[in-house]
Amino acid sequence: MLKSMTGFGRAERVIGDKTFLIDIKSLNGKQFELNLKMPAFLKPFEFEIRSLLSKNLYRGSVDCTINLKETGSAKPVTINTDLAKAYYKPILELSEALQLDPSHILSTLLKLPEVITPTGETLTDEEWELFEKAVTAATDDLNLHRNEEGRSLEQDLLLRIGNIEKQQEEVVKLEPSRKNKIKEGLVKVLEEHVGKENYDPNRLEQEIIYYIEKIDLSEEQVRLKNHCDYFKAILLEPGEGKGKKLSFILQEIGREINTTGAKAYDSSIQKCVVMMKDELEKAKEQVLNVL
Repeated sequence: MLKSMTGFGRAERVIGDKTFLIDIKSLNGKQFELNLKMPAFLKPFEFEIRSLLSKNLYRGSVDCTINLKETGSAKPVTINTDLAKAYYKPILELSEALQLDPSHILSTLLKLPEVITPTGETLTDEEWELFEKAVTAATDDLNLHRNEEGRSLEQDLLLRIGNIEKQQEEVVKLEPSRKNKIKEGLVKVLEEHVGKENYDPNRLEQEIIYYIEKIDLSEEQVRLKNHCDYFKAILLEPGEGKGKKLSFILQEIGREINTTGAKAYDSSIQKCVVMMKDELEKAKEQVLNVL
């Protein structure tokens, strides 16, 4: 079964006197890329949080936001004066540019992130264990969404590969008539320009056989079928982390389709090639979302 890289997960947990809200959003990406936003007092645990997210989510462009909800308990706080000063100048300039009353700047500054932080706040070992479980719960929720979307991706990819196989079967049916048309066309051109009595039929037959062998599509069709079978086998086998492998197989399918088109010299087969390319591009777009 496939798993998508796209999903959303959320977990809310009360740990001691703190209430945490953890939101995680994931989009497709070549590697694991994490944008992590969290309260300053969790900074000592940043490495562990990143490792936990990487382990549970494997790949994708991930945004994780950890918020500490108001608990109502009064605790000593510190004001980050340097940060407040850094905020002040651009806010004042904006206020003047918009001709707004600057008398409320202080109240605005105090509401900005990290300007006011609780003094000496941190997590105990027991609270950290509970927090880890909260992060895991959020990733589990996200992975449920990934599984649901993965089922839709799987069905669509099977449809695309099935459509390519149908066109490939049509190419196999057209192949014998294509060879006859090519042979008849060569003989006709030769008779028109040289004359029927001015060439050796046996030599002509040998040359035609050599030429047709050069543009024979049998090997391409065998390899194309094998690639499609392999793609479906990988698609349906258990486990995750198959997106890159499926992408590589589609590249091989594309090579065989392109070679078929280059050697076809037949309008009916070219139509099949165009339809196969269309299905292949749709499959490539979908595989970008596969974990």
